[in-house]
Amino acid sequence: MPTNISRRDVLKNLAMGVTVGSSLRLIPLQAAELAHRMVSEERAQSPDGAYKPKFFTPHAYQTLRSLCQTIIPPDSETGGAIEAGAPEFIDLLTSENEDYQLTLGGGIAWLDSLCSDRYGKVYLDCSAADQKAVLDLIAYRDNARKDPALGQGVNFFASLRDFTTDGFVTPEIGIKYLQYIGNTYLAEFPGCPPLPES
Repeated sequence: MPTNISRRDVLKNLAMGVTVGSSLRLIPLQAAELAHRMVSEERAQSPDGAYKPKFFTPHAYQTLRSLCQTIIPPDSETGGAIEAGAPEFIDLLTSENEDYQLTLGGGIAWLDSLCSDRYGKVYLDCSAADQKAVLDLIAYRDNARKDPALGQGVNFFASLRDFTTDGFVTPEIGIKYLQYIGNTYLAEFPGCPPLPES
């Protein structure tokens, strides 16, 4: 058994399995944490602090960023999917998994094709109203039942929502947003609060 296994190999293997009972939708927590750590290290080593996409073309990556921002926009309490590094997280995992490449890479191509057929331009070049109209079509599974031609788009957007959520909740920004305290040490357990008397 080889002892010199790269972090990329670990990431690739972890990204292939889903942990049953995990709070994450698609991948195990260990893979999510490793992916975020790898992205942070790459940014730290880059002269301009930027992440260079591993799978998506520049156009597809900008589309991915736009979609992630639409799925989890920033609010008054915290940043959104972009600030949490969800696009980088998704790109890195997608670069290591052929199924993700088909679902997400193919989904972005499908989205651009649909927009080109309907509006004569790719998704990013459409107006905000046209983008919303297209996303409303693929955001609901019932729409694919009514129009099977939307099936790939519906599956793509459902997967992208799960990936974006996973990419948002696993770094520090998401943990703070969720007010997750499971990683903290308690000197003693205070017990359950008393039940209100009726």
